[in-house]
Amino acid sequence: MIEILAVFLPLVGSALAGLIVFMPQEDKHKQHVMDTLAQWVTCAGLLLSLTCAIFLFKDVALDGNARVTELFTWIDSGSLEVSWALRVDSLTAVMMIVVTGVSAMVHVYSCGYMHHDKSIPRFMSYLSLFTFFMLTLITSDNLVQLFFGWEGVGLASYLLIGFWYERPSANAAAMKAFIVNRVGDFGFALGIFATFMLFDTVNLDTIFKAVAGKSDATLVVFGAEFHALTICCLLLFVGAMGKSAQLGLHTWLPDAMEGPTPISALIHAATMVTAGVFMVARLSPIFELSHTALTVVTFVGAFTAFFAATVGLVQNDIKRVIAYSTCSQLGYMFFACGVSAYSAGVFHLMTHGFFKALLFLGAGSVIHAMSDEQDMRKMGGIWKHIKVTYVLMWIGSLALAGIPPFAGFYSKDIVLEAAWGAHTGVGQYAFWLGITAAFLTAFYSWRLLIMTFHGKPRADEHVMAHVHESPPVMVVPLLVLAIGACLGGVLAYDLMVGHKMAEFWGDSIVILEHHKALENAHHVPLWVKLAPLVVGIAGIALAYVLYLFAPGIPGAIAARFQGVYQFLLNKWYFDELYDKVFVKPSFYLGRNLWKTGDGTLIDGLGPDGISAAVKNIARRASALQSGYLYHYAFAMLAGTDTSRNTTIYAMCHLIKNE
Repeated sequence: MIEILAVFLPLVGSALAGLIVFMPQEDKHKQHVMDTLAQWVTCAGLLLSLTCAIFLFKDVALDGNARVTELFTWIDSGSLEVSWALRVDSLTAVMMIVVTGVSAMVHVYSCGYMHHDKSIPRFMSYLSLFTFFMLTLITSDNLVQLFFGWEGVGLASYLLIGFWYERPSANAAAMKAFIVNRVGDFGFALGIFATFMLFDTVNLDTIFKAVAGKSDATLVVFGAEFHALTICCLLLFVGAMGKSAQLGLHTWLPDAMEGPTPISALIHAATMVTAGVFMVARLSPIFELSHTALTVVTFVGAFTAFFAATVGLVQNDIKRVIAYSTCSQLGYMFFACGVSAYSAGVFHLMTHGFFKALLFLGAGSVIHAMSDEQDMRKMGGIWKHIKVTYVLMWIGSLALAGIPPFAGFYSKDIVLEAAWGAHTGVGQYAFWLGITAAFLTAFYSWRLLIMTFHGKPRADEHVMAHVHESPPVMVVPLLVLAIGACLGGVLAYDLMVGHKMAEFWGDSIVILEHHKALENAHHVPLWVKLAPLVVGIAGIALAYVLYLFAPGIPGAIAARFQGVYQFLLNKWYFDELYDKVFVKPSFYLGRNLWKTGDGTLIDGLGPDGISAAVKNIARRASALQSGYLYHYAFAMLAGTDTSRNTTIYAMCHLIKNE
């Protein structure tokens, strides 16, 4: 029962807030009451859901009472039998803590941040709907239900990113996120089809029991024979690449910053972008039997971590810096899964959810204080005015940079140590790119702190005169998330990746005996353990030198290496490349099909052509009806004369023949 409440309470809150949307009030006081009611209903739903998730974590993850609760039969057609069931094991329990915890804090924070918005009930309804779909996704007991939650999250993200639909940029960002994710989701759907074709079921337990017997099975694709599980895993991973913004399908993530800041915290910290990591961990029994798929996951994840970190170096929008940081950290999670250290990837997912939500909401507090300004070049010198936000942003940044004793130190280090402990070429590749990304992460994190809070004020006097700390309704969620960013790593380390790991995870994550990356991670050389910390401190020190002590150097470097700077500033030109390769040809093809195919051929020869011909004939016929009497008299005489001449001609012809 408690798992049902945990999943469906956000949906109830969303529905009730949605009803309020359709009850607009002309009176401002009454509208304020309705707005407050929508906030209370949705926040209560999420806080109760979080409470249920905490009880489930103790019962399932700590006490070992994993279970599947079947609600009803959803689809029964031939061999396809799909039930709506809630699968709650250790993996689900951890994800529920992260999703409901971060979402509850975002809901409360939004009560202050969105206080002056005209559409508060709609916003709160979307938030809760998004959370419901994410909870549906992580509690799925079969691939169809997983796909339902997967697509629901995509739909809700479209609504949230484009919440301010009056802005063309918000509409464009929402469309971009939706379309790019549909590319990944097409691969994901094909992966589900291939899995059903191979196992004749979509039920996870049935698939996991049968997967060992299918380790050598093959599938014919485009006339060629391939390893069946590899095909399934690669197609499923395409879906994960889209949802979790991995290199190639990452372009939607920074543009999603067009939505309100609480949305950025929810989508980029604990929900949508982590869905791909969760899916790979959930399907670990399948991925473990495909060496090729694991290699691809490792390669893509490692390169994404490096790529996003390089782009984050030069961004000037405070939210975009954190967004690229999210993309980079997701890369860490994926290459952890790729070396069969799934629990390390989920561990980093958990800690990242708390400190990244803290950073996003802290950035929202800064934006709130700076009268909606997001450009760090127009900030500076504000730490004395918003000391609480300043300290909390420090905590989030220390966790992100992997500085002890904060959460990121434990989770990021175990990911890098597992990559080294894999003792494979692709593992070494992931380790060194991860180390490089760790250095860059620390650098751009302190670049953000220094440009935002330190130095001389670069905003105008009017803005600086109104800089103030956020209200308690916004600060309290930050404090709660800061506790997770401080203690999440040290409290969960032994359970998730330490000595109690096997007991904690149970059957929710499967790792084959010969995949010993995580076991080896605890026995790596000392320099491997120290390397992430050393490069992190080096990155922080370099940021201080360049942006606090010698602020003229970054501009000189950018001018000296203009090509490299523009390359990074334009995000490796992925958007321009996709525009040239995919967008413009698609528009060209569509326009030609519209103008030539539809307009000229189909309409021209079809209804429009026939209509034009009928109109032409009618026009010519109507010309005969002039309305003048003498025209009709002339026609009658002409007709009579013609008739007489015809008769004479016929008689003469008849006489001649006789």
